[in-house]
Amino acid sequence: MQNVYSVGQVNAYIKNMFTQDFMLARIYVKGEVSNCKYHTSGHIYFSLKDETGTMACVMFAGARKGLAFPMKDGQRVIAMGSVSVYERDGRYQLYAREIILDGAGLLYEKYEALKKELEEMGMFAAEYKQEIPGFARKIGIVTAPTGAAIRDIMNISYRRNPYVQLILYPALVQGEGAADSIVKGIHTLDRSGVDTIIVGRGGGSIEDLWAFNEEKVARAIFECRTPVISAVGHETDVTIADYVADLRAPTPSAAAELAVADIYAVREQLLQYKRRLDGRMQESLVRNQERLTKYQLKLNYLSPRNQIQEKRRALTEKEEKLKRLMESQLQEKRQFLIDKEDKIQNLMNDRLLEKRHQFRIYIEKMKGLSPLEKLNQGYAYATDDKGSTLSSIVQVEQGERLKIYVTDGRIDAEVKKKEPMDYR
Repeated sequence: MQNVYSVGQVNAYIKNMFTQDFMLARIYVKGEVSNCKYHTSGHIYFSLKDETGTMACVMFAGARKGLAFPMKDGQRVIAMGSVSVYERDGRYQLYAREIILDGAGLLYEKYEALKKELEEMGMFAAEYKQEIPGFARKIGIVTAPTGAAIRDIMNISYRRNPYVQLILYPALVQGEGAADSIVKGIHTLDRSGVDTIIVGRGGGSIEDLWAFNEEKVARAIFECRTPVISAVGHETDVTIADYVADLRAPTPSAAAELAVADIYAVREQLLQYKRRLDGRMQESLVRNQERLTKYQLKLNYLSPRNQIQEKRRALTEKEEKLKRLMESQLQEKRQFLIDKEDKIQNLMNDRLLEKRHQFRIYIEKMKGLSPLEKLNQGYAYATDDKGSTLSSIVQVEQGERLKIYVTDGRIDAEVKKKEPMDYR
């Protein structure tokens, strides 16, 4: 047996044939999604089927940016990618790089191309976005005169602020001539002096919303001097007008809430500000009153009258203090003198007692020396006739006259005899 190949060789050969086929390198395949599974790795595994057959497909996690919607079974899509063979299983599959919903494929490509072109021109740049007025008084609306969009805008605007003036430009929002009608409405309201312009409509398919994907509408919004809020379709619908507008609202109702300030909330906020301001003013008044009171006390303290009163009070206190000191000194001196006097008196008394004692001693001594005392004791005092005291017998002679003094008188006597005696 010759020319026998392994399974792997055959699968590799078939894969090489697929790779060399130019048409299979970039191919669009249309079908219904089935067996769709999102793997934890980020890859999406699914099948495309129609009434004639089924094709296995995979979209790797790195290509997920080419998917603008969540895939699920039953959707009819157009997948762009390459067809190749998975050698391990020996089966071919589509490696999808982009997936769009069927029926919108051509429009979606046109949408993406215009979006990329306008983005490169800078029409989506944040520096060109105008600020939406916080308190608009006049709001222009470019939408259909009938439909849910204008009713929602009117109801929400009236509920939030019944004093806001709404100016409607009745425009075509889908079909032939819709883009020109929208552009004309934007230009007309821009010249009318409104504060904000709302451009939008209710939800629909990509074909219904296509007027808002036209370049002329995008340029009209970009060149508008009045801030523009786009409100096209539902929250999941994104148009070129949303990227160019100064602010995108997910729905017309949300656009009304963004454009019209809630006057009742503003009033409540103003009341809160007023209460807060009143509170702060009251606190400020209390603080200033306390400060003025301190200043008044300080001024009163530093005023000439108060200074005089303070000096007078200080002088009075010093005078009283001086009086107390003088009184204290006088009292001390007085007490000192009294103590001194008492001390002197005591000394004098002591001296007096001492002198009296000495005097008594002297008296006793005098008594001892007194002739009278001696006389009282039986002694006599004798003198000669001339009055000279006789103390010895040699002073008299026999026959002389003597005077003898006793306690109660004098005796005149005559010496009859004298006889010496030794009393020792």
